[in-house]
Amino acid sequence: MNKKIAWLLGSAIGLLFTITRFTLRFHYHNDQRDELTSQGVGHVYASLHAHQIAGSMAAERGTVAMVSRSTDGEIVVPLLRFCGHEPVRGSSGGARKGGMTALNQMIRLVSNGRVATLAIDGPNGPRGRVHGGAAMLGLKTTAAVLPSIVIPRHRFILKSTWDRLQFPMPFTRVDAYFGDPMRPLAGETVEAFTLRIERELHRLEHKYDPSEAKFLAVREELAQQRAA
Repeated sequence: MNKKIAWLLGSAIGLLFTITRFTLRFHYHNDQRDELTSQGVGHVYASLHAHQIAGSMAAERGTVAMVSRSTDGEIVVPLLRFCGHEPVRGSSGGARKGGMTALNQMIRLVSNGRVATLAIDGPNGPRGRVHGGAAMLGLKTTAAVLPSIVIPRHRFILKSTWDRLQFPMPFTRVDAYFGDPMRPLAGETVEAFTLRIERELHRLEHKYDPSEAKFLAVREELAQQRAA
């Protein structure tokens, strides 16, 4: 699929989901965003690639979102813009995908008070394997990382894709579940902070969406911790 066709498809999908968005009922759980704001602390959403459609609808307008430079990214960009968000092209998966340039741009924007969101296992998975972008944002800014999963009660799941991408059905309820705000510990490395974020996201999905949690890719070190 060339980029022009992908953009046209994305625009059509974006318009469709913008209309759908107005029919949805959003419910937020363990929502500490107002408390963070009152303390002058920003936030960065760390969510699964599978939840990026509903997550885009649930996030506040003006959120900065990292989007892959792939053709799939061309489809997502119009949706984000219809939702009032700002796409930043790149990938937390690596510099060869424009990741470092995009991440540096997001660090600057978050440092200036913008809210950001990352699909932490994108663009190619495996599902639930967290890349380092969210941890880097937490380490390089004063913002807290908010692990979050966004689950439509009635949804269509694209089972043929690595992430099992979810689409909310019109007029359904959408539940956004947040973990507690996460900050890097003193002396904590990017890798260690990344593992903590991943562990919390997995906990949330196992608790609130167990039928999908069985498709998470589990690192060997986390599997050993669970078995201990």
